[in-house]
Amino acid sequence: MDAQSLQERIAKVESKRELLLKFQVDPNLSTLSLDVDQALIEMDDLMAEFRQTFPNGIVEPLADQE
Repeated sequence: MDAQSLQERIAKVESKRELLLKFQVDPNLSTLSLDVDQALIEMDDLMAEFRQTFPNGIVEPLADQE
């Protein structure tokens, strides 16, 4: 997978967080709200690990120099 594809996928995951926040305050979810809470926790953990692994964003690897 190239750097551009990975960045696009990360951005897509981050954009879904807002939707989860809307679900979190929905009183009609009942016990599903626990799943939404867990999804938010896991998403935040995933994004924190990503930022820790790539603190400056994803950088294309240098081409092999001969």
